[in-house]
Amino acid sequence: MLRRASLIVGVLMILIGGVWILQGVGILLGSFMSGQPFWSTTGTVVLVVGLALCFLGLRGGRSRPSA
Repeated sequence: MLRRASLIVGVLMILIGGVWILQGVGILLGSFMSGQPFWSTTGTVVLVVGLALCFLGLRGGRSRPSA
């Protein structure tokens, strides 16, 4: 359950971070965030945390045989 939640939250954070990066560098226009370097920096941090959550969700949830 926790593994699946980590993956879902991680993927959402990657998507949100990607949108914020694109808005911050001025590729996605039409928002108060467009062209603001703060949002590209924040988006990068969110994206990296999302990648880490996905990695931990994929690696950390493996069950070990009980003795």
